[in-house]
Amino acid sequence: MSLTLPIVFRPTEKREYEDSVCFKKAEGEFSVTLRATLPHPCLSFPATVQLPICAVYNVTETTFPVRNIGDLVTVFAWETPSPFYMIPDCGMLNPGAECMVKVVFQPKVAMVYDVAATCWFGGEEKQKRTIQLKALAKYPYLRVSVTEEEAEGIQAGKFRDVLCFGSVPVGTTVEKCVEIFNMSVVDAPCRIERAKDPLVRDHVFSCDVSHGVVPAKGKLVLCIRFQPQTVGEHSTDYFTIISAGCLLQTVLKVVGSCKGPLVSLHQYSVDFDWINLGESLMETLKISNISDVPAYYQFDIDGRGSVFSLDRPCGVLEGTTTLALKVTFRPTHPISYHRRVVCLVHHQEPMYVDFFGTCHSDIAKPAILQARHLSWYRTNTVRGLTFYPPDILSVMLKDGKLQMDEKGALMLPPEIPQDKPPKEYFEANSMTEYFYDGVSSDLALFPPHVSVSPREYDFGCCVPLHKVEPLPLCVTNHTKGKITVAWTPSHGSAFRVSPEICDIPPLKSSAFRVLFQPAQLNSLYAAELEGFAFYKVLRHYSNIEEDATICPSWCLAVRLRAHTYEAEREHFIPQYILDVPKVFPPAAPNTDTYCSMLLLNTGTSLITFSVNQAACPSVLVKPCSGHIIPGGHQIFFLSTHPVNTTSQQHVLPLQLNSYPGYTKEIALRSCGESLLLLLEGDGNLYFKPAYIGTSSTRMYTIKNCTRLPMVFTWKIHQSDSKILSVSPTAGILQPYEAMAQAWTFTPDKETKYLLRAMVFVRRKSPDPVSPKSVGYALRIVGEGVLGTIRAQKEHLDLGNVLVGDLQSCSVVLLNDGICSLKYILSVEQQITGPCDPEEVRSDPLALELEQARGMIPARSKAFVQITVRPARRLHYTWSIKYAICTPTATDLASTKEEQQPLCCIVATGVYPTFCIADACSAGSASGLSKLHLWRLFSLDTLNEYLERDLTPSELTYRVPTRHSTCLIPPVYTPHLLDFNFGAAPIGSEPTLVMLLLANKGVVPVEWAFLFPSDQKMDVEHWAEDAEFSPHELHQMRIQDNQLFSVSPKSGKLLPGQEESVQLSHRHDFIGTDHLPVLLKVSYGHEILLNFSGVTVEQDQRYIHFASTKHFFTPIAIGTSHPPTQLYELYNGGAMPVMFEVQLDNIVRIQEENFQHPVFACLTPRGEIPPGTTGHIEWIFSPLEARMYLVDVPIHILGGESALITFQGIGYDLNTVGDTATSSQVFSPSVFPGSTKLTVPGQAATLSHHRICLGNIPDCTKASRLVFLNNISESKAVVFAWQISTCKDKRVLQIAPESGVVQPGESIPCFIALRPSGSASFYSIDLVCEVYIQESLVQYERDLQEWEGAKERQAVEFTITEKDLGTKKKPKSPAGRSSDSAETENLPESSAVIRKYKTLPPIKNHPMPNLPAGHFQRRLLLDKEASRVWVKPEPPKPILLHLGVTARSYSIEDFYSNFTSEFPKYFLSRPFSDWPLESKFVDGSRDRDRMDMDPKWLSLATASKQELQTVTDILTGVIRGLLENTQFHDAVRRSLDEPIPYFSQFRCEESAELRDRRQCSTVPSRVSASPDLYPEKDGERKETRQETSPNNDLLESWERMSEILHHEQLREQKEMMSRQPAFGNLVELLLENTLQNILIEASRGEVVLTARPRVIALPPSPSRRITNPAPPPSRA
Repeated sequence: MSLTLPIVFRPTEKREYEDSVCFKKAEGEFSVTLRATLPHPCLSFPATVQLPICAVYNVTETTFPVRNIGDLVTVFAWETPSPFYMIPDCGMLNPGAECMVKVVFQPKVAMVYDVAATCWFGGEEKQKRTIQLKALAKYPYLRVSVTEEEAEGIQAGKFRDVLCFGSVPVGTTVEKCVEIFNMSVVDAPCRIERAKDPLVRDHVFSCDVSHGVVPAKGKLVLCIRFQPQTVGEHSTDYFTIISAGCLLQTVLKVVGSCKGPLVSLHQYSVDFDWINLGESLMETLKISNISDVPAYYQFDIDGRGSVFSLDRPCGVLEGTTTLALKVTFRPTHPISYHRRVVCLVHHQEPMYVDFFGTCHSDIAKPAILQARHLSWYRTNTVRGLTFYPPDILSVMLKDGKLQMDEKGALMLPPEIPQDKPPKEYFEANSMTEYFYDGVSSDLALFPPHVSVSPREYDFGCCVPLHKVEPLPLCVTNHTKGKITVAWTPSHGSAFRVSPEICDIPPLKSSAFRVLFQPAQLNSLYAAELEGFAFYKVLRHYSNIEEDATICPSWCLAVRLRAHTYEAEREHFIPQYILDVPKVFPPAAPNTDTYCSMLLLNTGTSLITFSVNQAACPSVLVKPCSGHIIPGGHQIFFLSTHPVNTTSQQHVLPLQLNSYPGYTKEIALRSCGESLLLLLEGDGNLYFKPAYIGTSSTRMYTIKNCTRLPMVFTWKIHQSDSKILSVSPTAGILQPYEAMAQAWTFTPDKETKYLLRAMVFVRRKSPDPVSPKSVGYALRIVGEGVLGTIRAQKEHLDLGNVLVGDLQSCSVVLLNDGICSLKYILSVEQQITGPCDPEEVRSDPLALELEQARGMIPARSKAFVQITVRPARRLHYTWSIKYAICTPTATDLASTKEEQQPLCCIVATGVYPTFCIADACSAGSASGLSKLHLWRLFSLDTLNEYLERDLTPSELTYRVPTRHSTCLIPPVYTPHLLDFNFGAAPIGSEPTLVMLLLANKGVVPVEWAFLFPSDQKMDVEHWAEDAEFSPHELHQMRIQDNQLFSVSPKSGKLLPGQEESVQLSHRHDFIGTDHLPVLLKVSYGHEILLNFSGVTVEQDQRYIHFASTKHFFTPIAIGTSHPPTQLYELYNGGAMPVMFEVQLDNIVRIQEENFQHPVFACLTPRGEIPPGTTGHIEWIFSPLEARMYLVDVPIHILGGESALITFQGIGYDLNTVGDTATSSQVFSPSVFPGSTKLTVPGQAATLSHHRICLGNIPDCTKASRLVFLNNISESKAVVFAWQISTCKDKRVLQIAPESGVVQPGESIPCFIALRPSGSASFYSIDLVCEVYIQESLVQYERDLQEWEGAKERQAVEFTITEKDLGTKKKPKSPAGRSSDSAETENLPESSAVIRKYKTLPPIKNHPMPNLPAGHFQRRLLLDKEASRVWVKPEPPKPILLHLGVTARSYSIEDFYSNFTSEFPKYFLSRPFSDWPLESKFVDGSRDRDRMDMDPKWLSLATASKQELQTVTDILTGVIRGLLENTQFHDAVRRSLDEPIPYFSQFRCEESAELRDRRQCSTVPSRVSASPDLYPEKDGERKETRQETSPNNDLLESWERMSEILHHEQLREQKEMMSRQPAFGNLVELLLENTLQNILIEASRGEVVLTARPRVIALPPSPSRRITNPAPPPSRA
């Protein structure tokens, strides 16, 4: 069921309420919380907004929603940090409403932005909430790319990007594109600006794009147009691509040139010779255009009213074409005709052609005009002779007033022979000739001979037609002769001249009338009237006496226009195309500039034109008036003369069709171009400080700011030419072109320079006269300084570098100066270490510089990367030197003398190598000594191989795994050695050898033991060879059964790290096992290890010979007591072995050496227990300094014999010197043991595994301290030292010999060696047997139980039969014994007797160690063991081997060989200790010697006490003699006696030497210090008593008796101190004292390395007395 309860809420104030209702039930109670909240504003928007990536100064934006999730209308406002802002930044939201807010990001710095924007909202109480705005701003990077063909052939100079348009036809537009690449990841806005120029000019380059955005990793294609206007002009302009914020500016250079038509006439005169009146003649005139630009041409002649006419007087000549024009000569009067006609070409200068011919009639036959007459005429015109008629010239010629030159022209005779030559005619510029005609311009090249006025006339409106007024023409004769004017009639023309022919006297004028007779209304009329004036005397050729006086006729032309339009009628609308430039071509001030204009009549009616020259007098236009036939065109030429450099506007009114409404105003600008050159930096060039003798180069830009090309030339003062240079020194600057030039500053001394250079600019002019030039000054500032380079680290140690490996580092070069330095580095190499200096001197340089030369800017640093590759394991030192590069010293050879030391780099070439630091054995090889183990495994040789230098192949490869398909992979290594695991019987424990690998180097080492299977590649079964050789089968058996194993097989050793490796050999198969194993060090040595081990049968007697050769220690010849040397034999079987040495070859060697025993075997036979090492003692005594060699058979009783070669070397001590081999081999040293090298279960370790006592004299004792450490944390161990042979027990003492070591405790053991009296080599293997104490206690407990049970078995038995009354055979239990099983086959009576079963027999039956895998045999033994109570076996000890080696000498030999070492030893007795016992008591030593002396045999039966008594008595007697001074004096006196006979047998030198030896030996035997006798000095300190003079005699006797008493005491004490017993006591006391100190130090009770402390005692009370008594005076 449910229950609804109404709850009423009536608040009394504006706040939040919280209450609860409690409900109680029988089961318990519960409460319901009631909460009333106020309506509050709340806005919801994202916590973070990520904006798109943006370029600096660009804008990106994004939007996010803002929702009002509250209950109230909310007003919000944003506070946004720069560079963000919100749109809208404020507003109002109703509950539940939402609006989108735009975030705009406009960064000005490239960085990561992560800012918080705050939104304030709410009513009275403002609340805030933040939004995290994240954005990333990056700098854009724009790059302009121009394709290669568009930039080909352009010298970019300072500007990298050049767009070349090439040569573009005039009037056309070419468009090319460049690509602006955005290399950044942001969109990059940019703007394109044109370079600002000081003068306003007409831009021929244009680009429509001024702003754009280049997308990220994209491109923007920029189209640039080129529209040239002036033929022959080179145009240059610059566009700058500027990124937003002006952060990056990229300049694009655009260049182009304008080409026009190239029209030429094939001939410049047409000769029609002569024809008769009424006839006509046609000639051909060829015109060609060699350019590819079409050409508009026009011959300025009206063929309708002229005697000369062309079939195509105007037209278009296409590119690279030739046109043949037909010229017709149709004369109207019998006169000679000549007209010079101009050919106008648009965008090209005009060309002139001469038409001339002669007309004859029946009456008039003028002289025939020819080409030479025209040439003579022009020459005569220059000389002013053409104003005279031919008749006058002929008379003057006859009179000698004129002469003829060599060309046939006339000339005035020179008044003085030295007068200048007569003038010659030079053809003027065609443009100048065209304008300077005396009509269009006030100037003329030559004064006119005949003139007509007006030359042009417009009749205007001629309506009505019959009332047209005639035009009066005035023709003036300017010559000195009578002329005739003949007008050419034009049939069909509305214009006519009257009269047609008229004579004009000299220097007179004549009037003509031009009649206009129009035929129709509303028409246009235009024509050109042609007339010819000539000297009247030329009408007939008979009037000409001299051919040179013939003068051609002069052509008169009058242009006429008229129209007949009525007033209300509109004129024809002209249809035309006008091609006119906007600007005159550039020109220098006060020079003429010309341009052409083309007017094409595209309509079907005639167009007349006229230019009002008066409206624009600054511009000359020719022709000023005329007409254009339909489809034709008219070419105008315009000329102006700018006087200054200011721009001038010209407006020409061109009226068409004689109607003011058809007037076209032509606007042109002109400007005189000055020589304006813009220098970069206002004419200042600053150089950085430069090193003396070096060059500093800077690019400097000059710009031509005019529209004309200019030639520049730099002038540098002669004194500055060595310091300053520029390239190029001269050149041409095209219009508006900027050129970057390389300036080089080379200071020659340490000072500041202020230099000045001038650049002169002039116009490019073909005139030979040098035009005017303008100079600009350039101010150059520079400084010459000195500088040095230093390395940040003068000594750089690269440490150890692997040989063959690379190591790189950077050398930081610092330039602290103010100038940039160019340097060149050189390296000198020095190799030190154990090497041949001559050999390493030729080694190549092992240090490589990435760049041996470079440049360091001022106050900067440079990084030089160096790579080191050492080739040898030596110490390398590289000295790096530098030299400053100058123009005179640019390479190493030239800078050799100036090299300065920079830094020193050292490195040491190392190999990855390790060594065998220690080895121990376990298992079957636990009985091997350390030395024997090292020899079996050739560990010294292995360490020697590991120390050798590597071969190149070893340096190359790492661990070569699986590189062969053979079962036995080939190994190409020069290093081979044997790992001999020794021998053991079958079924015994595996032979375990632990090797301690130690990385003594400085680089990590990776090593691996590679079995043959590890080096074989896995191949398919079908590829395997089915037949195997016996050798391969042998290796397969070894590897399949894992007879040899290595664990771990590979590893890595860090520097200083050690790691143990366990090698094992299992004895599962009888025979000898061989396995080649490759030891490979990564990038290091490859050594082939031949693993070999022998397994023998249980009952086989076997001696394991490690080698068939044995080398004795070299012995010096002449040694009085050759040492005893040892040869070891190891019994690897399970049976004791008897051996015998066959001495036949030794006897033979003795006979060969004069019966001298070179080789003496002291123990020719003996017995070796199983698993132990036996020794054969030898004495090697060479006679000569050479090698001795003998083959000795060693027979094994019941086993195989062996032939061993013994070798020994004798050397001369005088030749070898003090560096004797014997003294070098046995130097005192200890070999610390390693705690890391432990076998499983090992609980204790020795602090040292080998002690070498070195060379010691006889009769001394050498002691060493060894610690036995219990490494177990919880178990105590029991130890006991074992010495193998009786001889070793006599010479070696160990204290303590046994004991208990608690967990973590160390026990000091003192090892003392006391040589036995004969020189010998000692190699003693001490074995410390270590047991766990718990296992021993358990063993003793089990043994007691076993023995108790054994005693009970003798009297106890157990009845096992339960029903004695039945005859039934008992059933055997499942586990019954063999005895009960046997009762089944016995008779019944016997079975009754066997009812009583005894206890299981107690047998001492140890279970043999079986090889792994024989599981069945082990089960049988387990069954047998269950029936037999086996006697408990003692626990197996852990064997710790300690090798003690030494060499003992006789006292004389030791003193002679090691004199400086002699005082260090204490001689316990004056002569040999145990003299007889050491030689003969030990019967085992010389048991087999057959030459025993009977006198010595008598001493052999003496006891030890008797021998000691004899020794002490003899010692006392000899010492008494040595200390008796009277005996010494007697000996000295005997030396002074006359020489008796027996004195011949004495050697003086040996006697003195013997004395010296004894004198030096005696003090060293007993080092008794006076400190041991304090009473001796105390007695001497007695003060003398004062005595009176009366008792002088008595006191003197007393004093003498005291002196004698003291002297006797002193002698007694000295004799006592010389006794051996006293010396032994003192030595023993010191030894015990030192041992106690060492033991206390080992326990931490004494710190031997602590610094001594000085304790200041308080002052004694007696010193506080104010008046102390004076001290007693001493006599």
